[in-house]
Order: sequence, then structure tokens, then C-alpha cells
Amino acid sequence: MADQNEMTPPVRRAVVLARGLGTRMRRADESAALDPEQAAVAASGVKALIDVGRPFLDYIVSALADVGVTEICLVVGPEHEALREYAAATSGGRVRVTTAIQQEPRGTADAVAAARDFAGEQRVVVLNSDNYYPPEALAALVAAPGSALVGFERTALVERSNIPAERVRAFALIAVDEHGHLRDIVEKPDAATLAAYGEDAPVSMNAWLLTPTIFDACERIAPSVRGELEIIDAVRLLVAEGEPVTVVPAAAGVLDMSARGDVAAVQQALSGIEVRL
Repeated sequence: MADQNEMTPPVRRAVVLARGLGTRMRRADESAALDPEQAAVAASGVKALIDVGRPFLDYIVSALADVGVTEICLVVGPEHEALREYAAATSGGRVRVTTAIQQEPRGTADAVAAARDFAGEQRVVVLNSDNYYPPEALAALVAAPGSALVGFERTALVERSNIPAERVRAFALIAVDEHGHLRDIVEKPDAATLAAYGEDAPVSMNAWLLTPTIFDACERIAPSVRGELEIIDAVRLLVAEGEPVTVVPAAAGVLDMSARGDVAAVQQALSGIEVRL
């Protein structure tokens, strides 16, 4: 009998969430010295296109291609002409790049739902457009069966990222069961949750591998306390209904491009990374 890896089709499609408002990036920061071109892109809020030697999104596209992805869909807003131009200019090399429109910024689950036609009946990687995930973590993610997410080790995330520890403490915490599957995930945990989960609980950075069941789940969740439709709530619904979600452990860092103060550190960290589009 063939093993599960031989029976499971390889992951070829990825959805990159680029619809965010970029509120923190738009905010002027006198301590962050950006060149005029970087400052202009930062003011537009389109974080993924900030030049850090080349557009930040180039590094994400290249890393996805390195792990076997051949089709990428950027979820954008109707006003994001620059991202649509980027997709058209980048498509045709190692990957085909398209876009899907999220009409209003209603949350990450709504953004994922916008890519339903692109995903079809295939599993898809789902990533943020303002994070650079290490290729080794992405390779482990696409090798997982069914649905999965990367669970980052907190200590490694602090030591190997440009993200300060106090921000990492606000990231979603993951509870893993005895089978290595997701038991629960809590967005923006309070002090009691942090204490209950413990210092060794892995952290989510929104690096997902999702089956087509996610799209119906996105339609069945209610808005969170923030008034948004959250992908975490859609995944929690699937777990509650019995779908296993593998937690892929990663002792690695993630580069975060949320604010102007992140640009210099990200540019330095990416300076030795080869990009092939």
C-alpha cells in the first residue's frame, strides 16, 4: 500500500493576505529613517511592496516557489492597483501570480474566503504579506497531511526575529494535543491564558495549510469581539467539528514588516537571501 505522502497531492497553491489597512505602517516615525521611495510606499500602507533591496513581496514569492508552490493569489483591496500591477509583472516566472478582491477589510477569514475560486478543491498555504517565513518552516508545512499550521517556538521567535518579546506575548497561543494536533488557539491571550498555557506553548504567526473545508467554515463564523471575521475562529470551528489540524513545530524566526521601524532590520536580515522569481 502507498504511504500517505504518496497518496496526498503536493501543495501547489498559496494565498497571500495583502488587504490590510497598514495602519501602523502609515504612521510617521521620526526614528525610522526611510528613503523617499520607501516612505512613499509606507504612506500608502502597502507594506508588501516596500523596497528592502527589492520589493518585500519578492522574498515571500521566492520562498513559496522554493517549497513547490506554482500558483499564488494575492488578496487585495479594490484600491490596490499597485499590487495588481505587481502580480501581472511577476507572473510567468517560477509562479503564476493572480489577485482576488476583498471588497472591505472585514478580517482574515473574509480575506481567505475571497480566494475560494482560486483554491478550488486543492489545499492552499495561507500567509500574511507582511511576514517573511523561513523556507524550512514552509517546507515542513507543505509536507504535513490535511490541514496544518506552523507553531513557532517562543524563545526562537524572539531570538531570531525582529519582533520584541512584548509583541510576541500578544501573539496567538497554540494548545497541542497528544497526537500533535491543534487542540485550541487563542488570539491576543490575556495574562491568565499565558500562565495557563505556559512558556513552552507554541505561537502562531498565521502560517496555515488549509483544506477546502475552510471556506464553508469562514461563512459560518460570527464576528469576533474586534468586529472582524477571524481565520482563527474558522479553524477552531473545524477542530470542534472533528477535523484534525497538525501543528508543525518550528524553532525559527519570522521577519515582520508591520511598522516603519521594522524596515531597516528586515532589509539587513534579507540582504543575503537569494530571490528567484
